[in-house]
Amino acid sequence: MERFAKIGIGAGKTIDFATLSPEIKNAYEAGIKEAWSVTYAGLMKKVAGGEVASEDVFGTRDYINGNYLYRMAGDVLGLYGNSKEEAIYPLYRNDSEGNPLDATTNKYILKFNADELPPVNAFWSLTMYNLPQSLMVENPINRYLINSPMLPDLKKEADGGITLYLQNESPGKDKESNWLPAPKGPFWTVLRLYWPKPAAYDGTWKKPDITLVK
Repeated sequence: MERFAKIGIGAGKTIDFATLSPEIKNAYEAGIKEAWSVTYAGLMKKVAGGEVASEDVFGTRDYINGNYLYRMAGDVLGLYGNSKEEAIYPLYRNDSEGNPLDATTNKYILKFNADELPPVNAFWSLTMYNLPQSLMVENPINRYLINSPMLPDLKKEADGGITLYLQNESPGKDKESNWLPAPKGPFWTVLRLYWPKPAAYDGTWKKPDITLVK
């Protein structure tokens, strides 16, 4: 905070950009550009690869402990995101082979084994977003997420597990109950676990991979 104060950043301070010298202006602009570059070129790859999770970038000031890159990422990914004890948000940007999700022609499945559903005290949901807009997309069945309250209506495997179908076109009437429609293009999904059990964020539970159907 002392370092920030030297360049006019702090509680109650106002920066008059027009009065800054060209050298300081250039430094501000370079710093902003570098911050975005580091966040998206570096940290976002770690998020997509599972090295950094939502519970790492959301939390109190004491919890983040001066990691301003994480604070920035938390604000960009979901301003006002909850601390891990309230909710966690595992992201899916790649399939099990590390390739970006794209339903232009690809079809994917996400299978939860019977004993591997997201461990929560409240509820969980899986929501579909298009890219690059990160918006929900109109689809024939008006479905934008699948969540735990829908479990009684989902078709179960013989072993009690649940397979979700993430694709643009219907997987067939017999599987539509488990279909989460994807846009005809790149997409990402996010699991939201509300009031998660400790197993959800202490490494005991691992979210299953999204797998490309070949």
